[in-house]
Amino acid sequence: MSNVISIGAPRRPNLAQRQSLLLESFARHRRRADDVYWLKENAEILNVLATGGATLGPQALTIYEAFYRSIEERLRFFPQYYRFLLSICLDLEDLGLTGGKGEALCHWAQRSKLSASELSDLQRAEAERLFARRGAAVRDRALEDRLRAFICHSETFALPNKKAAYELTHIVFYLSNYGSQCPGLSKSAITSLEFAALMAFLDQDIVLLSEVCVALRFAGVVPSEVWEDWLTQALGEFVLSAAPDGAVNDCYHHYLVTSWWAGISGGAGYPGTPLRGCVEIQRYAARKGPLRTISELLYDLGPARSGNWSQMRVLLEDKLEEDQHLILRGAARSSAQFDAFFEGFSRAQII
Repeated sequence: MSNVISIGAPRRPNLAQRQSLLLESFARHRRRADDVYWLKENAEILNVLATGGATLGPQALTIYEAFYRSIEERLRFFPQYYRFLLSICLDLEDLGLTGGKGEALCHWAQRSKLSASELSDLQRAEAERLFARRGAAVRDRALEDRLRAFICHSETFALPNKKAAYELTHIVFYLSNYGSQCPGLSKSAITSLEFAALMAFLDQDIVLLSEVCVALRFAGVVPSEVWEDWLTQALGEFVLSAAPDGAVNDCYHHYLVTSWWAGISGGAGYPGTPLRGCVEIQRYAARKGPLRTISELLYDLGPARSGNWSQMRVLLEDKLEEDQHLILRGAARSSAQFDAFFEGFSRAQII
């Protein structure tokens, strides 16, 4: 009886191994820990893992132990970065790092009124959510009322305005505590999310569409198959490679957010095989959406444009390239709210 030796392709790391390799790259290789962009990148990957179902091995977080030991001094000296620092601390603890520092840090930040430095309601809401994770928040009902009034004004989200759309999704994240509680969204707030999703799909913006689909799921709404089928396809377009010269301006944010959506929706995220060391993440085969072209066509029509989708459909489709036509047709098929969305998007109302 002879011995059989397998010389097949190397086995791809499982999800826990892939997540651990990515953490090692973000913590040790992409940037230095004294770089504010290190805080931004690591706060993001830890938040995605903590709120999206991480499957980390028992030793995966040891790479953060030195940072965690010094976090009190970092917060005292860099209070302007308190949201990054608290987020990293709390997510590390929630993912399994022992130490229990988060409660004292949240209470200190709240007593020090660090959130008083914020001009944005959205940033104040993020701070309140961070403090609340360790019982240090004082609920601001007036702030919540303003946030809900904003997300219920659906007309805002029928226009190209990425800043407003991202504020919409993050408000839902905070109101739902990242899916751990019902956000109690009104029908108009759900319509706002649908409008933002349509805008993102027409722009082929995987980051915004991923965030909107996550927000809808946190609100108990299953997103359109058209949107999520496209996100699944787009997730397969990422390529991971070694970057021996250090961090680059890559697509890490797109990769993390789309993988976050995939995990929350029951799919498989974090495609590719991360290598040890600095990982560069790029996305290929991405196509440009027709959003800008449609907007320009409508503007050029002047007083002849109409907010009636059935009336404008043939005119627009005749002027679009085939691939853009298919995206527009998919958008129209994806939501029962498309006619209402188009009425606002057309900006055909008479002043």
